[in-house]
Parts: sequence; structure tokens; C-alpha cells
Amino acid sequence: MNPMFTPPLHSQRHQFVIDFVRKKQPKKVADLGCGECKLLKQLRFQRNIELLVGVDITGAKIKKHMHRLAPLSTDHLQPTFDQLHIDLYQGSVTQRDARLRGFDLMTSIELIEHLTLPDLELFSSVVFGYMRPASVIVSTPNSEFNKLFPGLTGFRHSDHKFEWNRSEFRSWALKVCLDYGYEVEITGVGEAPQEQQESVGFCSQIGVFQRLNVSPDRDEEEVFSYTLVYSVNYPTLRDNNTFTRVLVSEVLFWAERLKNRWMEETTGGTNCVLPHSQTEQQKPSACTDRLGCPGGGGGEELTVSLWINDQEESGIVNRFVVVPLAALWSFCPKIAELSGNVSNLRRFLMDQPQVKLSQDGSALLVKCEAQEPEQINSDDEEDAPAVQCSHQTEPEEDWEAKI
Repeated sequence: MNPMFTPPLHSQRHQFVIDFVRKKQPKKVADLGCGECKLLKQLRFQRNIELLVGVDITGAKIKKHMHRLAPLSTDHLQPTFDQLHIDLYQGSVTQRDARLRGFDLMTSIELIEHLTLPDLELFSSVVFGYMRPASVIVSTPNSEFNKLFPGLTGFRHSDHKFEWNRSEFRSWALKVCLDYGYEVEITGVGEAPQEQQESVGFCSQIGVFQRLNVSPDRDEEEVFSYTLVYSVNYPTLRDNNTFTRVLVSEVLFWAERLKNRWMEETTGGTNCVLPHSQTEQQKPSACTDRLGCPGGGGGEELTVSLWINDQEESGIVNRFVVVPLAALWSFCPKIAELSGNVSNLRRFLMDQPQVKLSQDGSALLVKCEAQEPEQINSDDEEDAPAVQCSHQTEPEEDWEAKI
């Protein structure tokens, strides 16, 4: 049947839900009859969703496809402040479960036609009467469209218990609204040829239900009928450990990059001389490196000052390039976004073992080489010239996942 439609009919149904989610921005979303988790796999990229739940009566099907919902490598490498938790349950939509109460949106895509009429009554009572989400999207086949499928006799699927025409679906939807305090808009996806659209309607008819009663839900017995099969938290910068890992990683990456660029320019040019040893008590000989700002517009540039600092430990002189935190904060938009200001950046880095800060905590010390003390000629320090070094940075890669 799907080859009649471009894009395929199941894609149109899922896109209808995604468009609704983008418009209404629900935080808690459940898909009843989630099956192979295809809709959930797309919904996980909607950043407004904080809790995503799937329910299906067939546990084996969930277990086979649940790993589609595991975080991607980019979710670990480039986490955001958005939160996402996913739960998958084995259970029947005819049974109550208190964990699914109070959702912003529930979807039932091509599910109700698989229920007997007594079970459909239970479905209505459980979803609209007990769980009472703010919005419900229900899709089901429109039997009037079936005559357009060549060779089709009976129902579209052997497991269907009924297939309603448009009048029957509307009657059921209006009764649900009357019984449980909702209003409904009837629409659909899968258009017929233009000359037949009015006579047969959509291939899949859709009811979009909105709860009218905004008062607190009634006290109901807490029932837990479903079995949790899969549960995962996506990495988020709201988690302190994740936040610290990402911030430190960004700081070390950009500090090393600045150091390497500066070392390359100061030692590679014909008139460039690498500055000699400086103690933190002495005024350093600064080198100005002009760098394109990734967050700036057009040809905007920032000036970053780097210099050399030597520290002796156990007879070995460790040479560091000094990268001011203010320079890192100004240069890298991601560091600025994460830390907020330079004072916060200093505080976040203070106790991190991977990071070596200057005595006053104003700069990062990036190791560049180790030398014996006699190799350092401090008499030449005042003669070390300032060097102008310039390069344009590469644009940051957009890691944002796309549907």
C-alpha cells in the first residue's frame, strides 16, 4: 500500500506527530503501541522532550529494537543542557499504570483497530479517564479509502478487528470527549487523488484530542501494571560530572591549540625567537597572536597574549606556555557559554587534576618542553622580541543531530 504515497504513509503519520511536538513543545511524551520504536527514535531528537516513554504488549519486540534509542556518540561528545530520559514498558493499553499519568502528549498510531470493541472501551477509560494526558493523537485506517487499493478485500491487516469509516471514527471520538472532558479535531494523512478526496477522505484518519479540564487530576489508585524493559538517561550538562568533563575537555583542547599555533609561528618565522625563561614574579615578555573569533561575524578578530614560564622541579625545568583564562573565555564561544564568566571558569578549573593553573589562578599553564637548568639562558630574556602571529581558525563543526 505504501508505494501509493510519497513519502510513505507511515512516515506521514510520524511526521504529523513530530510537527505537533515542534508546535506544542510537550515535555513528557508517551507512544502507546510503540512496536519497533521508530517514532520514538525520531522523537528523541526533539529537544523540548525531557521524558519519552514507549509501551507495547510484546516485550520481545521491544527488546529487539530498544537499542535504537541508546545515546549516540555525539550525545556523549557534545552533550547539551537539554535533559532526556527514556523508558520502555511491556504492558497492555487496557491496563492502568500510574507512571503514565500526567503526560503532556500520548500517541496511539494505528493501534485501536487491533483491539476488540470491549478492549477499546477499556482503552478509552485507561487513556482518557485514568492517565488523562493534556493531548492525545489517535490514528486509525479509514475504511472508505480501501476501495482505492487494487485487489484489497476485507481489512488492510489480518490482525485488524475493525476498520471505521469517517462517520464511525467521528462518533467514537465525540463520545470520548463527552465522557472524559476533551475536545477533538479530526484530520488525517495520505491524500486520495484530487477528484476523489471529498468522497473518500484521508487514508489514515487522525483525531487530535485536547483536555478541557485544567484542574488537578482526581485522586486515583496507584496501579503499576507494566514491566520496565529498558531505561536510559542521556548525557546532559546539568549533570555536574558531565559538565566538568566537557568544560575541561574544551579548555584543554583550545589551550593546546593556541599553544601549538603560537609555538609554530614564534619558532618557524625567520625573525621569530622563542622567549626564554620567565618566573611568575617577573613581568613576562608577551607575544600577541591575532586569531579569528569562531563566534564573531565576518572578519572579527581577537588578540590573545601568550608567554613562556619555566618552573624547576627536582632538577628538571618544565617549560610552560601561559594561556590566560580571559583569552580562552573570549576566544572560544563554547567555553564562554559553559562558564558564564572568567571568574566562574577559574572556579570550575581550580580543583581539576588535569589542569595546571598559575599561582594567581588567572592563566592555564600548558607544558611544552623539559630542560636542564643550565640550558636556560636567563640573560637573554630582555632581548626576546615580541612577535606578531596571525591565523584564521576553522569553523566549529555543527554536531546537532538531524531527523
